[in-house]
Amino acid sequence: MKKADVYFTDFRTQIGVSQCVKLQKLIRAAGIGKIDFDGRYAAIKMHFGELGNCAYLRPNYVRAVADVIRELGGKPFLTDCNTLYPGSRTNAIDHLQCAEINGFNSVTTGCQTIIADGLRGTDEVEVPVPNGEFCKTALIGRALMDADVLISLTHFKGHEDTGFGGSLKNIGMGGGSRAGKMHQHNEGTPEVHQELCRGCRRCTKACGSAAISYSENNKAYIDPQKCKGCGRCIGSCNFNAIENINESANEHLCCKIAEYTHAICYDRPCFHISLIMDVSPNCDCHDENDAPILPNIGMLASFDPVALDQACADLCQKATPIRNSQLGDHLARPDWHHHHDHFMDNNPNVRWKEALAHGEKIGLGTREYELHIIH
Repeated sequence: MKKADVYFTDFRTQIGVSQCVKLQKLIRAAGIGKIDFDGRYAAIKMHFGELGNCAYLRPNYVRAVADVIRELGGKPFLTDCNTLYPGSRTNAIDHLQCAEINGFNSVTTGCQTIIADGLRGTDEVEVPVPNGEFCKTALIGRALMDADVLISLTHFKGHEDTGFGGSLKNIGMGGGSRAGKMHQHNEGTPEVHQELCRGCRRCTKACGSAAISYSENNKAYIDPQKCKGCGRCIGSCNFNAIENINESANEHLCCKIAEYTHAICYDRPCFHISLIMDVSPNCDCHDENDAPILPNIGMLASFDPVALDQACADLCQKATPIRNSQLGDHLARPDWHHHHDHFMDNNPNVRWKEALAHGEKIGLGTREYELHIIH
């Protein structure tokens, strides 16, 4: 497979030229105009951010992309699927209200929002997974599959399970219905190392399953019968007291995400955009966001989601960590085991390369790319 073309621009601008204009220039240079949008429904798959989180993408960037799609004759709409864990996006009513509160509406973005898997997260389509090894079929939000064109617009950030949240995470996990998310998360549940637990109860606040209780000694316990395996407790613990005892769980999760992405993207026009900014240590599914672990780097676009994620990851690895951050704190500890990998040093239990390797293996894309700089 030949190298994929990935286009990049940084966040520097001249007076009178906005970043949104620069984003439009980027996606045009990357070839979005090659897609036949004429009269077609174009799903802009994105993450609206949990209530309380402020690291998600601003609606201005969405408007910039939607305006280009409309200029090309398309009918864009914003979409995401409901969450598996309890929160402000667990059903379509709350999800739409969350999106509005966070600034996403027809005035700010220029297009409507449709929750892809419906009111209760059960409006799904079972889709074959080409070359699937872990999943032969995928359960995908119906509106996402009804769209003629898929545009992924991703906030590239850290993640407590998959190392980073990139295009594959946005599409594969984000595009799964609630049952589809459970399908991807159903391998292994975390355990608490009692001797390391401080009883701070941060994990309880992060838990998406109401699965954590405490002993008389104020030590956390995770009920495997209630746990959905979302991994939010792992990322929340400051003392590395929680880990998934199934060593292959995160590796398999990454592979399933790649397979779900392949099912969604297969045999239809797709285009992918990632913004490496406000690189929070954990997912935008958290109802808070810690300080960024890396500086704002830039905006990227490609027809290949694997190459795009690889390029974003490479740029992040070259960046200097921010000292006053979770990653900076870890690296400053004299007893810290350095992984020489920003994502693993940010959250030591993660796996991320497996998603890209598996995506390449099953034909989703290639990790080899040529980076084109747009000024």
